[in-house]
Amino acid sequence: AGGRRHRVPLHSADRAGVRCVVNASLPMVLVVDDDDASLRATARLLRAAGLEVRTYASAEDLLAALDGVQCGCIVADLQMPGVDGLALQEALAAGGCRLPLVFLTGHADIPSAVRAMRGGAEDFIEKLAPAAEMLDAVHRALRRSELDGVEQGRREALHARLARLTPRERQVLLQVVHGRLNKQIAGDLGIHERTVKLHRTAITTKLGVHSVAELTSVCHEAGLLDPQDRTCPKGQ
Repeated sequence: AGGRRHRVPLHSADRAGVRCVVNASLPMVLVVDDDDASLRATARLLRAAGLEVRTYASAEDLLAALDGVQCGCIVADLQMPGVDGLALQEALAAGGCRLPLVFLTGHADIPSAVRAMRGGAEDFIEKLAPAAEMLDAVHRALRRSELDGVEQGRREALHARLARLTPRERQVLLQVVHGRLNKQIAGDLGIHERTVKLHRTAITTKLGVHSVAELTSVCHEAGLLDPQDRTCPKGQ
């Protein structure tokens, strides 16, 4: 397979991002290669290892089918006409799709390998490499996808808890994690100190945490604080 690299057409990747939905179904290995014989051989190897596989003859076809894809990984030929492997990697990253990529190539290409790995690829394998090498890379990619899914679920749960806070509770929360005392918060917001205490109780109940250090950690994870500000405020 070969050809010049091209930009991904707008119809291939949704303007709002390539949507990759992680669910509880079996992980899926998406294989894309314009060489039909190579595509069928790779799919046969993966299926023999007990994996669920979908095949695509071009990166454009794969991108068009990603809406609703299950958790898993992508095995992609590096050199394809039209949208090649590296352009596919760029399109996935631009669309926010985190499915790990394993690249296959029929020709050793160190610059491309370096670029692919810097772009977050799980591995870069020659097509003539032992089957065990490819299977190992795919299993590592699937494990990475599984861990990413767990982390995504944790972040979504965190943001769901934060969404339960009222605007006033969010104001109090930010004051608390910046080390302000109840009396200071009350003065800043023009409310009674007892009301601040009630808000703090509601905040810790809704977020499921109890200490100021835990509240600070939650705010950092949610992006509510400057990531460079790691000073833990004094407990109250």
